[in-house]
Amino acid sequence: MSAGHARRAWVEHLMGTAASIHVVGASCDSGEAEAAVAACFAELREVERVFSPFRDDSDVSRIRRGELAIDAADPWVGEVARACEEAALATRGMFSAHWRGWFDPTGYVKGWAVERASAHHLAPLMEVPGIVAVGIGVGGDMRLRTAPGSEWTWHVGIADPDHPGEVLATVDVRDGAVATSGTAERGAHIVDPRMGVPARGVRSATVIAPDLTAADVWATAAVVAGRDLSWISAAPVTSGLLVTGEGAVRRWISGVEVAVATAA
Repeated sequence: MSAGHARRAWVEHLMGTAASIHVVGASCDSGEAEAAVAACFAELREVERVFSPFRDDSDVSRIRRGELAIDAADPWVGEVARACEEAALATRGMFSAHWRGWFDPTGYVKGWAVERASAHHLAPLMEVPGIVAVGIGVGGDMRLRTAPGSEWTWHVGIADPDHPGEVLATVDVRDGAVATSGTAERGAHIVDPRMGVPARGVRSATVIAPDLTAADVWATAAVVAGRDLSWISAAPVTSGLLVTGEGAVRRWISGVEVAVATAA
């Protein structure tokens, strides 16, 4: 990340993982920054209350048990349900919130929630004098912003799935999102919803997009698609890279594959 600016970070445990917010610039300790960060975390906690599958009293858990209809739940639930249907169509079924036989938007909610909270509470900080950049990361997925006129650039390291602690590549982002999905750390936990079996063939997929909702959905779709990169033509706003099960690194920019590096 660019140097030469004061910087402050806040960290909380949310949505089953670490969530961090970084504010860069001389005003990083200002009251405006404190209030924005507090509001952002508060919104994410509320999202967790509504959507967590691990809380018996969440709307999603009650829907699964048949105690609550989607249209009677928190308005966020209907919004997410409609967005999940659109994502399923856009990805040609490689993403689905219904593959288990019931409504489970877990794979969508994190990206949607972070994008939404960032837009509502962190984006306005770009108008505060003395703040040059702000970023939020939740479970490795990031939404990054840079103030107009600032020279700040976020340098995001992409982890090497086969060599823990090492960086495979670095991408520069001024205003956008980065999402990574894969099987390297958590095993084959991503399921191909078209067949109901674990997705294999890709160790990790990182997608860079204008917003985190899209980046997160397409990162999941990339893992499900495996070695087939034909899907990138349907996602022209994305760039990224994936590491196959054999260790080959494939890259694309704006929906077009540009390079393949085979494993040594």
